[in-house]
Amino acid sequence: MSYTAEIGLVLAVAAAACALPGSFLVLRRMSLVSDAVGHVLLFGVVLAYFAVRDVDSPWLLAGAAAAGVLSVALVELLGKTRLVKADAAIGLVFPALFAGGVVLASLYLRNTHLDVDAVLLGRPELASPEGWRFWLMAGVLAANVVLLLVFYKELKLSTFDPGLAAALGFRPGLMHYALMTAVSVTAVAAFDAVGPVLVVGFFVVPAAAAFLLTDRLAVMLGLAVAIGVVGAVAGTFAAGRLGDVNIAGAVAAALGLLFGVAFVAAPGRGLVAQAVRRWRQRRAFHETMLAVHLFQHEGTDAEADEAGCGEVHRHLGWPAGQTAAVVARAGRHGLVRREGDLLKLTEAGRGRARDVLGGGA
Repeated sequence: MSYTAEIGLVLAVAAAACALPGSFLVLRRMSLVSDAVGHVLLFGVVLAYFAVRDVDSPWLLAGAAAAGVLSVALVELLGKTRLVKADAAIGLVFPALFAGGVVLASLYLRNTHLDVDAVLLGRPELASPEGWRFWLMAGVLAANVVLLLVFYKELKLSTFDPGLAAALGFRPGLMHYALMTAVSVTAVAAFDAVGPVLVVGFFVVPAAAAFLLTDRLAVMLGLAVAIGVVGAVAGTFAAGRLGDVNIAGAVAAALGLLFGVAFVAAPGRGLVAQAVRRWRQRRAFHETMLAVHLFQHEGTDAEADEAGCGEVHRHLGWPAGQTAAVVARAGRHGLVRREGDLLKLTEAGRGRARDVLGGGA
């Protein structure tokens, strides 16, 4: 396996592991929690280091995961007081814990070197599928899959209707903390290889893109994993082709491009689909207004003038060309028909007009 392929494999596993809990964060409108968790890990790492005095100890990872769970619990406690909004609670807790970690590190770990490039962007080029970090990431992915398979129904119901979940005895609070624990552990495992920026990208971007493509949770989870893996692999190989390019930045750009494609071209929610839907709605509205106009003057003395083929545009206030196009479409859709120089409604046209007018005669 080539060097680029090895890095792509590591990042693909990290992307898949993050996409699964990330989908629930997006659905719960908690996307920024992944960013916040990524910044409080330092606090847990520093406290764990004080306990073990070993920078290579796996207990540092446990401390980082515990800090993530602690931060989420503190946010929940602040929110339950009803004195602070949820977004403000996030803004209070996470900077405080991050600042606490920085202060402790600066006071007691003065000889520790922090590579700014590694901390901000990550160093996936140092990752290897033969190292323990890769197997840790693979284990986290497997744990997330097991969590999803075992508690899929509970997670789904507590995400979309926590009140009903509580009534059925599913304990949505417990599911929330289980999800946040999975987010924290996943962020810790991915942080060392990809950095906080790409961790947020793996949590949020694939899930947000998948959300635009489907209304079904199971399909969304599969699409989020697929988009994350494709973005990781494509970004890695693009960085290799471009030369001296940061791999994490290239992967983040690839994820952004995939999201942009979904944002524009998603069948139901994309910009193109929305534009087509509005265009069809305008056309249908014009046909309905024509039907209403003809219905209101049907059988009256003014019908010859109001429904005349050459005069109807003047009464509707539309340009003659637009009116001719609307009449042609309404005829194709079975709403109107021509009788000499007059436009007459069909039964379908009368039905549409009655629907708009509330069933009036």
